[in-house]
Formats: sequence, C-alpha cells, structure tokens
Amino acid sequence: TFQKRSQAVVTGGGGYFGYKLGCALASSGASVVLYDINKPIWEIPDGVVCIQADVRDYDALFAACEGADCVFHVASYGMSGREQLHREEIETVNINGTRFIIDACKQRNISRLIYTSTVNVVFGGLPIEDGDEETVPYFPIEKHVDHYSRTKSIAEQMVLAANGTPLAGGGILYTCVLRPPGIYGPEEQRHLPRLAKNIERGLLSFKFGDPSAKMNWVHAENLVQAQILAAEALTPEKNYIASGQVYFINDGEKFNLFEWLTPLVRTIYDLFPNILTCLTT
Repeated sequence: TFQKRSQAVVTGGGGYFGYKLGCALASSGASVVLYDINKPIWEIPDGVVCIQADVRDYDALFAACEGADCVFHVASYGMSGREQLHREEIETVNINGTRFIIDACKQRNISRLIYTSTVNVVFGGLPIEDGDEETVPYFPIEKHVDHYSRTKSIAEQMVLAANGTPLAGGGILYTCVLRPPGIYGPEEQRHLPRLAKNIERGLLSFKFGDPSAKMNWVHAENLVQAQILAAEALTPEKNYIASGQVYFINDGEKFNLFEWLTPLVRTIYDLFPNILTCLTT
C-alpha cells in the first residue's frame, strides 16, 4: 500500500485511470489531489481534492503541489480521435506540461515523480517479440508518424534526465517511467467504448484468428498497482531501486487482438445483427 500520511498529486486525475489511481491512493490513507482540466464524472471519495486546471498553467500546478511528496504524472493529450489533429496542443501539453511538472517538483521539494508513458515510444509499426526494457531501444524521434508518440517519447526522456537532480530545498528528485499499452477495465471511457460505437455504426470490418498478430493490454487495476509499487520503490526503505528506471506494464499475456475482442463483438452482433459490415470466424 501507499504510505499513509503521504500527499500525492495525480495529473490527469479527471480521467478514467487517473481517477482510479487517486481513489486507490486515498484508500491507503494518503491525501490526494486530482489535477485535471476536467472534473471526474464519478463520485469524489473522502481524502481527495479536485483542482480543475491545465498542466500548462505553472502557477496553478505549483499551488496544487504544495505539501506533496509524490507526483503521478498521468495527464497527456492526443492519443486518439480528433485530438490527434491538434498538433500544437499535443506539443504543449505533453512536452511543456511535463517540463512544468518537473520544475514544480524541484521547487516544491517533491522527491518522487512517476511518469505514465506509453509503449508507443519504442513502437514504430514493426513487430516486437518478447521485448524488454534492456533490449528495445527508443523508436527514432524523427520517424514517429504520429505527434502523440513523438511527444510522449520526448517527455519520457525529460523525466528520466531529471532523475538525480537536486531539489530547491536540498534532497534529490527520483523519477521512474511506466509504459502501459492499451488500458481496459470497468467503465473505461476511451478504448473499448469507441470501438464498440464504431461497430454499432457499421464502420469496422473484422477478421478473426490471425495468430501472428498479438499484443498486450493492461487492466486498470494492474496499472494502479504498478504505479503504487513504483512510488514505494522510490523511497529509502526500498533503496530507491526504481530510480531512473523504465518498466513495461501489462497483464503478462499476449493475445491476438481480434480473438481478445471476440466476446465484445459477438455481444454487439447479438444486439445489432445487421450492423457489422463483415464478420468472419
């Protein structure tokens, strides 16, 4: 469990995963600030304060970090949908926002920063089989085809470069990075709902059973646990073993994407039998 009497800031705390992480931290006895431009759509539990502000607003961010000893930087922009077209916002949120987070940690003497990155920083379209943190290099920045992956890679490297740097009041900033793939779980708002909606609209064609195309996913609760373990591993009690480290986080199982989605598609097909453009089993 997260240390009791700690105070944590979760950027992106208005979103699905940030909210779940904040609730888990509060359940362990920590005081939690959910920092997001949007408020959560779910009920706010005791021990949690919501601050509605932008990560590009340094003054608001600096104020929100008062008294904190750990920051979970989950906020990002441009992963999917229409957001992908907004290059300037992707750049300023993912890169400038991360720079502000690092600066706020230093000025507020916050010794722990956990950054939620993405597997996209190493993925450029070619298969990666049994890759690990030691053997899989960054995909070249200039070759990323989408702005989100490029900016997330830059931000991740900024966080890692900040590891071991001094805090304003003495002490050291310890950072680590988690790289999840797609996140799923109860009430998840982005990946599967969007896919289900496209199926309902008849916009997707499916072919099932290609065993060569496999990928990893991560359940939200598993990613929450990974975040908490990472925070604990940036403490002297754990000898700072996560300091400067990068971790791929997934459920530990590889699936063919379409086989993994089959139950969802079959359920929708049963409810709306005339909407699929193609369903091959």
